[in-house]
Amino acid sequence: MADDPDTPRTRPDTRDPDAPPPDLLTRLKSYEGHPAAVSAVGKDPVNLPMIRHWCEALGDAHPAYSGPDAVAPPTMLQAWTMGGLSGHTGRSSSYDELLALLDESGCTSVVATDCEQEYLRPLRPGDEVTFDTVIESVSDRKTTRLGTGHFVTTRTDVRAGGTLVGTHRFRILKYAPGQAKKPPPRPRPVVNRDNAGFWEGVEQRRLLIQRCTACAALRFPWLPGCAHCGGPDWDTVEASGEGTVYSYVVMHHPPFPAFDPPYAVVLVELAEGVRMISNVVGTPYDKVRIGMPVRLAFQSYDGDLTLPVFRAAEEAAV
Repeated sequence: MADDPDTPRTRPDTRDPDAPPPDLLTRLKSYEGHPAAVSAVGKDPVNLPMIRHWCEALGDAHPAYSGPDAVAPPTMLQAWTMGGLSGHTGRSSSYDELLALLDESGCTSVVATDCEQEYLRPLRPGDEVTFDTVIESVSDRKTTRLGTGHFVTTRTDVRAGGTLVGTHRFRILKYAPGQAKKPPPRPRPVVNRDNAGFWEGVEQRRLLIQRCTACAALRFPWLPGCAHCGGPDWDTVEASGEGTVYSYVVMHHPPFPAFDPPYAVVLVELAEGVRMISNVVGTPYDKVRIGMPVRLAFQSYDGDLTLPVFRAAEEAAV
């Protein structure tokens, strides 16, 4: 039977439901040429201390970067434009709007990919740096190993005394992360004949401390002999579980598989007088304090690993 010409025909929707809206690229491209910073001023004039720190960090002992006629290393060009945590007064809203638009499209992750610099004349101590930054380009949507997204390139023209001294192009990738991989298992402790007894105690949820049978000195971590008298023989005592935070550090970087920074690594002084490294669980990393009372707990990881950890004493008592 022939189709009725008055009956509207439909086609199946073959669009990818996860694809960005068709007008997104047009909106992104509209930011090309917009300023990201206008007549911004460097936080500090070019100065010898920063030059010295830079050279020491990179191991660059070139004589041109020290002494009364010193110049700044050319690769420091971007350093004189950095605004720190407070940013620059010359910053415009366009760049933030562009990044927000990318966030809304699912491109919530960012990675710096490369930079290009052109040097026209060296900077010298005392030079006051000003600069203008423009959004130079936004790429089409690209697929990378990290995920799909857009490359955003900015160009910064750096001036000293009104004269152009260099150009800095900086490129980032704003991307939608790919499918999350299963987190790797937590690293396993190395168990040997010197510490096997300790880990056997942990499996029984007991924290055992070595005690020298010759001088009664307690020791932790476990050792094959006494550090006080040299005696080879020992037995164990079970820790009460009471302790205080003797010291701690907060790990921010680098990230380590199976750990989620930032987190606090603590040195706990047990009531028995020995100290051990562990974690305080259940307490935000920025709430951990030296002298904080803690209580022993045991926590399981990956279904087959038990580790001694600590909780804030008031939390453990609830």
